[in-house]
Amino acid sequence: MLNRLLAPFRNTTGLARWILVTGIVITIAFVVMAVFAPWLAPLDFNQQKVDGVKLPKLAAPSDDYWFGTSDQFYDVFSRVIWGARTALVVVTLSVLFSVLIGVPLGLISGFVGGWTDRMLVFVMDALYAFPTLLLAIVFSFLLRDALGGGVTAAALSLTVIYIPQYFRVVRNTTVSARESTYVEAARAIGAKNSSIMGRYLFGNVIQSVPVIGTLNAADAIGTLAALGFLGFGIQPNEASEWGYDLNRALDDASSGIWWTALFPGLAIVFLITGLTLVGEGLNETVNPSLRKRRIRKVEMPPNEPTTALVEGRTR
Repeated sequence: MLNRLLAPFRNTTGLARWILVTGIVITIAFVVMAVFAPWLAPLDFNQQKVDGVKLPKLAAPSDDYWFGTSDQFYDVFSRVIWGARTALVVVTLSVLFSVLIGVPLGLISGFVGGWTDRMLVFVMDALYAFPTLLLAIVFSFLLRDALGGGVTAAALSLTVIYIPQYFRVVRNTTVSARESTYVEAARAIGAKNSSIMGRYLFGNVIQSVPVIGTLNAADAIGTLAALGFLGFGIQPNEASEWGYDLNRALDDASSGIWWTALFPGLAIVFLITGLTLVGEGLNETVNPSLRKRRIRKVEMPPNEPTTALVEGRTR
């Protein structure tokens, strides 16, 4: 079993392995920041006072405040650390919800067919036709009254964007796999449709889902930051969010204050880069059509004259 799991990684090229490892290292660094945020961050994400004394406003980076402070008397370093937890929690929830909804719907649609397939395809295509950011803004605005401006509302706003992607991939794979020989054999022995979908088709159609999940996670980081920048994301009193910090730093940048925008922006860029590298590395590792096997040099034995030829020449 272990050899089967590691076989794709052994057949990858050095470049693909380097891309995957680099992405994993960057992503793990942000995961560590998110998990250990209470110990890594010197202050809470919305803390403005220390021992009853307010933090300095727009203080430059120094030994006391590594990334400086903002115009709201926040420590920028603490906001960046806590923002990693917010980003990863929202992205994880949105990808998980998208998989739990999109994969079963795609499996049912592709296997059942008929009017069920037509209606689901119509709904998903209608959602897919909207620009992703616009769709996220609409659902964020609708969910704000019911759920507030917290992490759950932001995660559900992003979920709506990515459900059609999982649906289309799984549905197309199911349509081509439902006529396979093993599915016909399962029908012949009297297996129910639920058993065929769960036991025989599910394992074959879900192979590309991890790759899509990592790429969607990278895209979700940018979308979440855009929502926060436009004022439709997580409220500042709910959690630290990099997009909101960038919005507040606009006026600072025009005044020559660079640190309030630089460090949240770098955090967004590095996390998106790490998740993208993981997705691209997994894609080349898992996808057989993109995977390149190592070409070994063939060494031919030395061309020695046979005994018959030697005897013929001596005569």
